[in-house]
Amino acid sequence: MWRTRLCAALGACLLAVPAVAECRAEQVEGQGYVICAVDVAADLRLFLNDPETGTLLGSFAGVDAHLGKAGERLAFAMNAGMYHGDRRPVGLYIEDGLEIAPLVTREGPGNFGLLPNGVFCLRGGRVEVIETLRYAQERPECSYASQSGPMLVIDGALHPRFLIDSDSRYIRNGVGTSDDGRAWFVISDAPVNFHRFGRVFRDRLGAEQALYFDGKVSRLYAPRLGRNDLGFPLGPMVGLVVDADTPLD
Repeated sequence: MWRTRLCAALGACLLAVPAVAECRAEQVEGQGYVICAVDVAADLRLFLNDPETGTLLGSFAGVDAHLGKAGERLAFAMNAGMYHGDRRPVGLYIEDGLEIAPLVTREGPGNFGLLPNGVFCLRGGRVEVIETLRYAQERPECSYASQSGPMLVIDGALHPRFLIDSDSRYIRNGVGTSDDGRAWFVISDAPVNFHRFGRVFRDRLGAEQALYFDGKVSRLYAPRLGRNDLGFPLGPMVGLVVDADTPLD
């Protein structure tokens, strides 16, 4: 349904331009969001530190500068998982096949520990969200992975601990996935609670799985929308990589 609407709005199907994320503003239940649809053929990667110097990339500009050395650039990016004060990932983090931080399966404080949480996994041309305990059992070979929490949608159902009338509202961002490996990255324009945010993935997008990335620090880079959110340094980021000469406007 989402793909049909997107193709009609843009006059061409997403599959015709798999290299670039198609981001658009949407109203869902009277609330504004930016929803970025990414095709299975897209070159998505996770970024944390500069592999040459070991220093924190920390921003979309930092990632873009790093990619520029290889004749590449960012076409889309978003913060992608919770981190400590020094920007170390709170849970599992894998970059280019290397595990930098281990999986955390225990319940804990804060949103990350609101089980079930999950793992954002890139592998074999697929984008997947995998519930943490299932990940621990199956141990899929993810080229890139970032653990976060809570899960927003689990097998088509909202997280069981979400309250429809919760007054905990923040600008939030997250990712949802389809059975064929596509993904939707979503950020709210204004503060929303978990129940309302999860409904975007479940009801608007039909995502079977969806994972919360963060709130308050949620940021988006979408040059086709003229969007480049600034602020203090970030930890893990997910980005869509294209050749440096790819037009983005």
